[in-house]
Amino acid sequence: MSSSAFVKIPSAIVVCCLTFMSAPLQAQKAPASAAPIPAPAGARGVLAPTVEVNGFRSAKFGMNENDVKNAIAKDFGKGAAVKAETNPNEQTHVLSVKVPDVLPGGGAAEVSYVFGYKSKNLIQVGLSWSKATDEKMTPEQLFTNSTMLRTHFLAAGYKHESIATNMPIANGLLMFRGSDAKDRSTLLILQGTTTKDEKDQRVLTPTALMLFYTADAKSPDVFRLPPGSF
Repeated sequence: MSSSAFVKIPSAIVVCCLTFMSAPLQAQKAPASAAPIPAPAGARGVLAPTVEVNGFRSAKFGMNENDVKNAIAKDFGKGAAVKAETNPNEQTHVLSVKVPDVLPGGGAAEVSYVFGYKSKNLIQVGLSWSKATDEKMTPEQLFTNSTMLRTHFLAAGYKHESIATNMPIANGLLMFRGSDAKDRSTLLILQGTTTKDEKDQRVLTPTALMLFYTADAKSPDVFRLPPGSF
């Protein structure tokens, strides 16, 4: 982990209730240790990426809303309570469902499916864990979830040059970032409150874990004011 911050789990904390965000936090200036991971010493070459970031489980990028609803029923049962809402700023439509143990032993999470402004098709899937999704959620569990997922992603076969991990960002740590061969991306963010300990080191107390799968992070299908309109 980066030397500029580490995670500490105190016995009592104040937990913020966080909801799904359709765009990731902006990263602060990262230390050198947060740069993309170099190739292993002695490696003859970096293997081609093997992972495909094409959505989440049965819900695939490009699906329309009805197809995603069917995918939700397939993945989480026909009785899953799906909530629909609109992001007024980006003018995207969002379906969300609360799911118990989407990560085995990880507690209840909210899974959110974002549909593009123009295409009306699936462009992003986000998962979040916090006190807002599970009242029994603890900082220990959030840290365990983040470590389990980061380990999984590091071994999944993302483009080597796209991988970054343990990068300090606003209100937390970027636990993992990586892209597949088509530049579809995965982003794992551990959010929390930051204080300094007796050694003047930054200490992060986790309050939420956010995971994003995005079809096109560089040019997302969201509403933007036309150039020159103001």
